[in-house]
Amino acid sequence: MAPQDRLTAISGRVGTTAPPPQRSASLLRVDGLSVSYGPQEVVTNVGFELGRGRSLALIGESGSGKSTIARAVLRLLPGGAHATGRVEFDGEEVLGLSERRFRPLRGRAIGFVPQDPGNALNPVRTIGAQAQEAAALLDETDKAVRKALILETFVQVGLDKPQRVYDSYPHQLSGGMLQRVLIGLAVLPRPALLVADEPTSALDVTIQKRILDLLSRLQHELHISLLLITHDLAIAAERADTLVVLKDGVIQEAGSTASVFSAQASAYARKLYADVPALNPDRYADLRDPGFRRLGTGAGTAPKIEVSAVTKTFTVDGKALTAVDDVSFTVPAGTTHALVGESGSGKTTTIRLLLGLEAPDTGTISVAGERLTGRAPGALRAVWRHLQLVYQNPFTSLDPTWKVEQLVREPLDRFKIGTRKERDERVREALADVGLGPHLLSRRPAALSGGQRQRVAIARSLVLRPDVIVLDEPTSALDVTVQADIVEVLLTLQANLGLTYVFVSHDLALVRQLAHTVSVMHRGRIVEHGTVADIFDSPRQPYTRLLLDSIPSGVADGAHGTHLGKPSRPRPISNEQMIA
Repeated sequence: MAPQDRLTAISGRVGTTAPPPQRSASLLRVDGLSVSYGPQEVVTNVGFELGRGRSLALIGESGSGKSTIARAVLRLLPGGAHATGRVEFDGEEVLGLSERRFRPLRGRAIGFVPQDPGNALNPVRTIGAQAQEAAALLDETDKAVRKALILETFVQVGLDKPQRVYDSYPHQLSGGMLQRVLIGLAVLPRPALLVADEPTSALDVTIQKRILDLLSRLQHELHISLLLITHDLAIAAERADTLVVLKDGVIQEAGSTASVFSAQASAYARKLYADVPALNPDRYADLRDPGFRRLGTGAGTAPKIEVSAVTKTFTVDGKALTAVDDVSFTVPAGTTHALVGESGSGKTTTIRLLLGLEAPDTGTISVAGERLTGRAPGALRAVWRHLQLVYQNPFTSLDPTWKVEQLVREPLDRFKIGTRKERDERVREALADVGLGPHLLSRRPAALSGGQRQRVAIARSLVLRPDVIVLDEPTSALDVTVQADIVEVLLTLQANLGLTYVFVSHDLALVRQLAHTVSVMHRGRIVEHGTVADIFDSPRQPYTRLLLDSIPSGVADGAHGTHLGKPSRPRPISNEQMIA
């Protein structure tokens, strides 16, 4: 008997049978919903319907009101928030219910999958202990039956060693496994509605696809309605029957997936469509052209970066772990080289070696003709002036107590470059280069948006006027709209200043827009290397094809009988075109 069949049998014994016959077409109906935090209204007159067994995606950038609407449906708005309008669940108005009357619905009838499993699970309790709380919603007193149901649910969500997961603490599991645990706990009581708030935004592209496939499968096997919250139009189009596009708490447009995806009626929806890398691979072709020309005409010249046969091994629990295994690549000046692969593939260790933060066991690394390997930290200081890093998360890479002016000027102070007046001028120039005005100089990071924070981080790396910038997942914490702005800034700076980038990412759609050459890493080794056209249009390795197949394309998965048509892949750039 298949795991899901055994699970259904167990569910029947504990009184969690399939949903009752339909009483109406709609399971969830939201009408005239408005939400205010104090005097500020953040959601205005929102309305939509979600049918039984169907899926609806709320789409928009940060601050659009998506999560606020979800919290209103779940009755989890923070203190001080005020909601008006109607929210009907299974024909009953629930927005006005007391907490005592609504609580039996939350978890049992309405499940929730939060965005960050790292914050959603208690780090000092085992997964099993936390799973027992979800199993308690089944009104089953037999502990053995409850545990059996938990283990079967873990199997159903793709955790093939359920007992080990049950006995583990959250830090002992990967991000993808933790997200599967959260999905398992949410579907354990067999809810009629599942609310998934950006359930894959922090995951690798391959794990993202597995999680979304899992949600789609569970939705149809268990006849669950899915309310999906995302900022990515391509993901929404693949996974939802209906789309609702939000901006500043107001619906911009709504309708069937096919109609919204194929012909956006509002300017905002068209912008969202344009900002999705998977749907617009050649958006920045003009800005990338100078790099392709440098790539084509640079034959015979020394590369800006040369990594040769580099290996790095760590000792973990008494065992040797090879994090980087015989890695080699070169980067011509004025181009972008991408290192791609899943978490654990060796990307971060490679850039730490490139930056001199780790010493390789074997191999050599050179930047602008200067060999970095074997040099003392003091001798690397002069190199670091021309080799800068932009970290992944702007929320943690900037000192929250410092003002923007101090953050950007600090590298100049440390290297004692120029007079105070000259440093102030260079700070303003660096901010202007990334599209920020002097009015932000006195602000602290908390007073900036996520996109502004990352622009400040880029300005900080630019202020020394380096030749090489290493970009470690610089947009993974940002919405696609903000990400598009940052990518345009980076490529404009490269076209104007001839900067050389090493770009680390697991998002191949973004790499397709940004990079000139690519190295695909898997388990510490480079399994494929070439130009963007080589890798994306003629991948040779199964692992590369797996990564490419995981890119959301806006094509429905077939579960709903909807096919939107895959956007045509642009024609590859030939060697002759690159040399021209």
